[in-house]
Amino acid sequence: MLNFVALAAQSSAAPLLPDLNARFHPSDSTPWTIVFVLTLLTVVTAIVMCMTPMVRLLVVFHFLRQALGTQTAPSNPTLLGLALMMTWFLITPVLTQVDQQAVEPFRAGQISGWQAIDKGAQPVKQYMLRYAREKDLALFTSAAQLPRPNAPADLPIRVVIPAYILSELKAGFAIGAVLFLPFLLIDMVTASITTSIGMFQLPPVVVSTPLKILLFVMVDGWHLLAGSLLKSF
Repeated sequence: MLNFVALAAQSSAAPLLPDLNARFHPSDSTPWTIVFVLTLLTVVTAIVMCMTPMVRLLVVFHFLRQALGTQTAPSNPTLLGLALMMTWFLITPVLTQVDQQAVEPFRAGQISGWQAIDKGAQPVKQYMLRYAREKDLALFTSAAQLPRPNAPADLPIRVVIPAYILSELKAGFAIGAVLFLPFLLIDMVTASITTSIGMFQLPPVVVSTPLKILLFVMVDGWHLLAGSLLKSF
C-alpha cells in the first residue's frame, strides 16, 4: 500500500518538474536581456540625442523661435515633443532593420548577446554614415590615430557618432540661418519705417513680432518647415 502511494505521488509530481525547472533555470538569454534593458534605459537619452535626427530638428526649432521673436511660444515641451515624434517617424526604418537583424534572432536563441549588439549597431551606423561629412569623419579618425579605412563602414562606432553630431549641427545651423533671413528682413524694414516717422518711443520689435507671426501663419509655416525638414533626410 505504501509503495502504491509513493508511486502515485511520484507520477503526479513528474509533470510539475519541467515547469519548476523552467522557472528556476531560465534560458541563457534572460541575463543578457536584463543587462541590455538596464543599459538601454541608462543611456537612452544620449542615444536619442546623439544618434538620431533629433539634433538637427531641435536646432532648427530653436532658430525658428528666435527668428519669430517669441521667446516662450511654442514652449520647450511642445518643441521637444514635436521633435521626438518626427524623430520616431524618420528613424522607424532603421529600428525595423535592427529588429529583423538583431532582436528577433536573439529572441529565437540563434545568436548571443554580443552578436545581437554588434548586428543591431550596423543599421544605425549605416544611417549615421549617410549624413556624416567626410571631413568630420577624417577629423576624428586622425584624432583617434587610426589607419585610413578602405571604406567608411570600416570605421568604429566611436568615430562615427561624434562625426555625425558635428555634421547634424552644421546642417541645423545652415537651415536655421536660411530660415532667419526673411524674418530679419522684416525686422530691418520695420525698424527703418518706425525710425523714419519718428516713433522712437516704440521699440521696432513690438511692431515686427506680430507681422512675423502673421506672415508665418499665412504661408502655413509649420507645414512648410516640417516638409522641408523631412526632405532633408
